[in-house]
Amino acid sequence: MSRRTPGRFRTRVITEGVTPSLHVDDKRSRIKQYHKEAQALRTETTINDTREFGVGRLLKNLPELRRIGCAANRRLLEIEQISHDCALGDDAFQHLQKPRQIEGQRAPALRFGDANAQAVVNAVLMFVFIARGFTNKDLRQQFAVLLGKRADEISPGRMSYELRRLRLHGLIERLPKTHRYRLTDEGLRTALFYTRVYARILRPAMAPAVPAAPAGSPQAQRQFHAAEAAVNSWCAQAHIAAQET
Repeated sequence: MSRRTPGRFRTRVITEGVTPSLHVDDKRSRIKQYHKEAQALRTETTINDTREFGVGRLLKNLPELRRIGCAANRRLLEIEQISHDCALGDDAFQHLQKPRQIEGQRAPALRFGDANAQAVVNAVLMFVFIARGFTNKDLRQQFAVLLGKRADEISPGRMSYELRRLRLHGLIERLPKTHRYRLTDEGLRTALFYTRVYARILRPAMAPAVPAAPAGSPQAQRQFHAAEAAVNSWCAQAHIAAQET
């Protein structure tokens, strides 16, 4: 985000005793989510300029506006539901770790620990992309930032490669008659799983135990065993059963 980015952006810090609420603003429309009378979660969409959605302002357009508003509410609730439980089955996870033939085309692997894979799944999780979809150019800019590069260092062809493997694995789909893409429910679940496990569990657990000594030295051996113990401890805490190899 830069000074030229349109719109207003806010961060609200929730403290104890304060009722949390979520406000999503897009041009002259807004989604607001809050606890009504501390008993129920209320989600409501307000459209102040119907022409932003290609709809007129006459009363006869109310059914179409209602459909748009209900669809926005439903999509937000679906995203929150998937975010709450983004676990992947072992089969789904393993299918992403190696190249596959899908619909007669080769789908490159989306390996969990790969920097490019982590960057692209982080990029597609931008809220504006979830709500409105994204183009090659949109995603390329965010993808470059996450790799520590400039947007002009990532070619459109390179980004097309990333979009293609996401699409073949069923993580994104192309919007009809457009050059925009959006996450599927499986894509959202996968992206959340990849980013959360990597950032919250794997990286913090491994960072203190990464060997820094030359290979073959007694110090390296001690550090390797420390790393192994850290992984075993993490698996025990996460209730992940050990597998014989």
